[in-house]
Amino acid sequence: MKSLAELESIKKKAMSDLVARNTSGKRIVVGMATCGIAAGARPVMTQLIEELRTRGIEDVSVTMTGCLGLCRLEPMVEVIDEDGTKVTYVKVDENKAKRIISEHIVNGKVCEDLTIAAADRK
Repeated sequence: MKSLAELESIKKKAMSDLVARNTSGKRIVVGMATCGIAAGARPVMTQLIEELRTRGIEDVSVTMTGCLGLCRLEPMVEVIDEDGTKVTYVKVDENKAKRIISEHIVNGKVCEDLTIAAADRK
């Protein structure tokens, strides 16, 4: 860090990340146990936050949790609507994370082919 402007920029980004992690309304929960991190959950979570920021979506929180119990399907992402309805997405990568935001969060359409139910049918 070489200037106050750079410090201010870092502060704004950190505050934006905190807003993306609030716990009211619609939530996105990323499995961040050792199995999830090893499978690539950290870049998935970063992509989800960045996609929300890029689209100006501030009423959706992104949080992390421990093991979701199905390590073979990591990285796993749960989208929990305001009414408590939960959709679990499996084997999520950065491109799938973008799709979850654009289709599920923005347009309200579940990405059926990325869900745990679709993985069970294979």
